Amino acid sequence: MKLQDVLLKAMAKKITWWEAAEIIGVTDRSMRRWRDRLELEGYSGLVDRRKGKPSDRRVPLAKVEQVLRLYRETYFDLNIRHFHEKLGEEHGIELSYTWVQKALQGAGLVARGRKRRKHRRRRERRPMPGMLLHIDGSKHQWFGDERWYDLIVILDDATSEIYYAQLVEEESTRTVMAGLREVIECQGLFCALYSDRGSHFFVTPKAGEKVDKHRLTQVGRALKELGVQMIPAYSPQARGRSERSFGTWQGRLPQELRLAAIATLEGANTFLREHSIAAFNQKFAVAATEKGTAFRRTTRSDLDWIFSVQTERVVAKDNTVAIADRNWQLEKSRFRSSLAGATVTIHEHLDGTVSIRYGPHVVGRYTATGETRAACTKTTESRGKGGPVETVENQKQVFPRSHRPLEIPQPQRDSHFPTAPTTVSLLPTKTRKPPSASRRGASDLTISRPTKRSAFTS
Repeated sequence: MKLQDVLLKAMAKKITWWEAAEIIGVTDRSMRRWRDRLELEGYSGLVDRRKGKPSDRRVPLAKVEQVLRLYRETYFDLNIRHFHEKLGEEHGIELSYTWVQKALQGAGLVARGRKRRKHRRRRERRPMPGMLLHIDGSKHQWFGDERWYDLIVILDDATSEIYYAQLVEEESTRTVMAGLREVIECQGLFCALYSDRGSHFFVTPKAGEKVDKHRLTQVGRALKELGVQMIPAYSPQARGRSERSFGTWQGRLPQELRLAAIATLEGANTFLREHSIAAFNQKFAVAATEKGTAFRRTTRSDLDWIFSVQTERVVAKDNTVAIADRNWQLEKSRFRSSLAGATVTIHEHLDGTVSIRYGPHVVGRYTATGETRAACTKTTESRGKGGPVETVENQKQVFPRSHRPLEIPQPQRDSHFPTAPTTVSLLPTKTRKPPSASRRGASDLTISRPTKRSAFTS
């Protein structure tokens, strides 16, 4: 009911003034004041007396004009939350977020958006860092022009902390491997990786169906060697944490690059490493529910071999191997006269160099331009478990007399024939001069030869 209807019913004694106060939602004291003003001044006495009186907390007009001018001239492409942070950090203007939002919307600088319903998540965060990492790429016009680049981000599920962020020409096997290797070298090995079903992560025989976990990609093979589990996502909603993170990146990074006057890919990646990642983690990272970490330092020294594109090829009769239009000539090895017909593994490293292995042996190293690296035979490789072994390890000749042979006495056997002494030196002995009387001591032993010779002794 309207306020007037309630008051008329109370004046007509149909309801009590206490019931009228309860219906309107005011206290008994307020209702008694309203009744007194109604009797003295009529309905005009019920008008709010604050109407037309400026508020003591009103923002000065000059500050309002400054805020609107800053957004219109400098921060026109920032979202409201980002602009509100810039006002406090860069200009020292402390205003509430709601005031800034209503001011921009009232001035027509920001469109009024439909209020979103609350998003309910069923999957809780992992309790410790390192248990689950998200990796994804977002294609966007990060420089505000016609150029499109992919931003590859790796974040932790437990804390939303960003471990890696890099702008690349296109998300691919090599760019993903470079990010994973950097995270493993800096943070350590993690338990599982959550990603979409891109062709560099999984093999999907039929679109829309489950992935084939038995057919590994290059990324899948590398993570399997390190013992990291890969989890595919079958919808964007399943990767909601990383999707919301990219929404924040797209709403902040282009504007930050414009304000910093950065328009090159190298400059943007330097800005990401030195400023953006730390600022993002400071604002949006949360604390884990449990103490500790699931990261563990890797003891593998062959990450350069693991994070490489590996392809098997059969060596041709002229000792060459080829992939598409690229050919590599294998030099002669000392452990085998020719590798023709053998199956070798071609490793295309992330830095562009190429190495060829035959089993554990490195039989060729080449630069990014295809030239043979002359120093490859002098490089010392790791000989640990899983590490490659250079061919120089098999080039050392072992001499049969390099060690003194063991003199093992023969066991005594029962025989009715007298035998010669069992301890016979197998090496030629040199004639030694008899020691002098002064040097002869009590410890000298005298060995007498047998007087009776065997019939079989020549």
